[in-house]
Amino acid sequence: MGADDLQDLVAKIRRSVLTGQFTAGQRLIESELCDFYQVSRSTVRQALRELVADGLVEVQRNKGARVRTISTAEAVEITEVRMVLEGLLAAKAAERVTPEQAERLLGIKEAMRERVAAHDPLAYSDLNAALHALIQEIAGQSTVRNILVRLQGQLVRHQFRLSLQPGRSAVSLDQHERIVDAIVAGDPAGAEAAMRAHLRDVITQISRFQSPDVDVAVLAEA
Repeated sequence: MGADDLQDLVAKIRRSVLTGQFTAGQRLIESELCDFYQVSRSTVRQALRELVADGLVEVQRNKGARVRTISTAEAVEITEVRMVLEGLLAAKAAERVTPEQAERLLGIKEAMRERVAAHDPLAYSDLNAALHALIQEIAGQSTVRNILVRLQGQLVRHQFRLSLQPGRSAVSLDQHERIVDAIVAGDPAGAEAAMRAHLRDVITQISRFQSPDVDVAVLAEA
């Protein structure tokens, strides 16, 4: 088994959680995963260990591995941390953005606007993720990016619950336009403030889900 095979399996299981193929609280049985993904048991075990470290899977005594359920309170805490880290990334991106990168940001912003007008929240969500990834790329802060990968992995359950709320895409679009415009203008303080305001609103929306053990309804990049 190579490192590429292991990371490929980790990515596939994570994607299965993201899409709802594996649901919160569902047991992840090694033999079934071996058959489903056509890999060895040792590869499955190592992949599960990585996902446990990411906070996406948990192992219960005498019960084995299962998809971890994130409570509303924990989701709020995670997003509060994201607010600080992604605010930093937005500021760094504003300091470092090149003309070519600015054009890419503006292109995504325009595409997002088109998807909102077309009432296509799923495509909008994909563009949303691409925008956050590009901001991280421009910022060039690998340490922060690595931390965010782990945090975001814990918020993938039922990813479209918030993004599919009526009117959510339009609200999100306005917030993301402010982020993009500040970065393109080379305004670090403005970019950080816009990103923090966006994630503060995400926290407000998450807080509406009051159940102590609810699948969090937010995209990592909502």
